[in-house]
Formats: sequence, C-alpha cells, structure tokens
Amino acid sequence: MFEGFEQSMIDTGGAVIRVRHGGKGPPVLLLHGIPQTHVMWHKLAPRLAKEFTVVAADLRGYGDSSKPPTDPDHAPYSKRAMARDQVEVMRQLGYDRFFVVGHDRGGRCAYRMALDHPQRVLKLAVLDIVPTGEAFRRADLAFGLAYWLWFFLAQPYDLPERVLGANAQMFLDYMLDGWSGTADAFPEEARAEYARTFRDPTTLHAICEEYRAAATLDYEHDEADRGRRRIRCPVLALWSRQGPLQDWYDVLAVWRDWADDVRGRGLDCGHFLPEEAPDETYRELHTFFTA
Repeated sequence: MFEGFEQSMIDTGGAVIRVRHGGKGPPVLLLHGIPQTHVMWHKLAPRLAKEFTVVAADLRGYGDSSKPPTDPDHAPYSKRAMARDQVEVMRQLGYDRFFVVGHDRGGRCAYRMALDHPQRVLKLAVLDIVPTGEAFRRADLAFGLAYWLWFFLAQPYDLPERVLGANAQMFLDYMLDGWSGTADAFPEEARAEYARTFRDPTTLHAICEEYRAAATLDYEHDEADRGRRRIRCPVLALWSRQGPLQDWYDVLAVWRDWADDVRGRGLDCGHFLPEEAPDETYRELHTFFTA
C-alpha cells in the first residue's frame, strides 16, 4: 500500500515511533486517529508523494510505535507529549519546518503541535475535529450519547481495558463501520493491519491512557491557552457532512477562535475522510499546501 516508501523506527527520547516516508518536495507529516494507524493514509500518501516528502507516523501508543509507561496524571499520553514525539521524528529526518495533517486523535496532536511549536508548523490541516477543550466545554446530552467512548475510555484503570479486551475486534468493527458512511471504504488489507495492533492489550491500555489524558491534561492545556495563545499558521479544517460536527458546531467559527487564517468545508462522507473521500481530501490538501 506504500510502494516506494521506506520504514523506520525513530527513538524520540520519550517513545519509539514507527514511520513510513517517501517522495520528494516540501515535507508533510500525516497523523492518524483511532482505531487506526498510519496505514489510514494509504490512498493519499502515494499521491502526495509525487510533489511532497510524505511522513506517515504511528502515534505513541498506537500501531507499532512503543507504549511508554504511564503515570498517575497520564502525562505520557497527553497530546503535548505526542506532539514532542512527532517534532523530534521530523527533526531526525532532517525537517525543521513542515506541513501537518491530522485526523481525529492525530488532529488533536497536530493542533497542539502548532500551539506548542509554532516555529515548526508551516500549515495545519485538521480533519473532522474541533479542539478538545471546545468539545468538552460545549458538551451536552447529544454529545455524551454520540461520543460516549470519550467518557468510557477515560474511566479509571482497568475497567475500559477489560471491556475492550473482551472483544477488541467488535469494538474495532463498531468504530470503522459505525462512524463511516461509505461502503467498502476499508480494504481488507487495511482492516487486517488495524486489527493486528488494536487487539494488543498494551495498545488498548495506551489508548485508554490517551483518552484519560484528553479528559484531564489536554483539556487543561487548551483552557490555559484559550484567549492567550493562537495558532499562527494557516489552518484548513475539513469535516464530515454526514457526522455530528455538521449539526453541533459552526466548525470554521470554532477554529477562528483559535487561529486567524482558517478555511475549509464539509465533505459528503463519514468520519474517515482520507479513506471515504480520498479524491476530495487530496484536492483540498494539495490546493492548501501549494497556495
């Protein structure tokens, strides 16, 4: 699925991150969401690699990246820690400044990177999210029912780990099939790769820690930055017109509370834009990065 790409394991000092990289041109970092890995970019990475140097990474705790020990405040799985990983990955590959695209949990890592490391991020694309702090501050009954995993996975160790581990394949299928709106969006090769690492108990524990961090540290970091720090680089926000963000938020207005230069639109697909609407997603990213 990534013909011509190299694979590397990069030690960032906090974790060992699996990456695939290939192509030639300005560097673009691609960050995935739950329940996936860097493989979610298999329809976009080869196309982008014709004009860009593409780096697709597994977030710490996900895929074949390492699962560092956690601590009581879940700091090793905060988006701040994840962002430091990815900045170091790009530095070791020779890129001090780069474009970033993040989907779902990867989008949360990506915008935190733009806030914490503004000198590194040239342009930021966020797919099907609003900032974590905004989501929690605005949460209501509809949010709680639709995004119940946010609250379930954040419960204390080890209830969610036990429930996930009892039938990890069922949870994986629930997320892929329940959140998508396009038939056959996920080739069997990709689904098998997601399942291979998602079934690992250490992955499930890391995912729960990441959600615990989201409900605590990530929220606190966003609240500390609200009205004090802004995203300096241009932002592209894309979202699912079939998903709840379309109904719950004025997505562009939310992002304009955090950044001065924001553009974007909804795409007619489910949550997994790069796999459900790869042509539209590619065109939007290509136009944004080459403007």
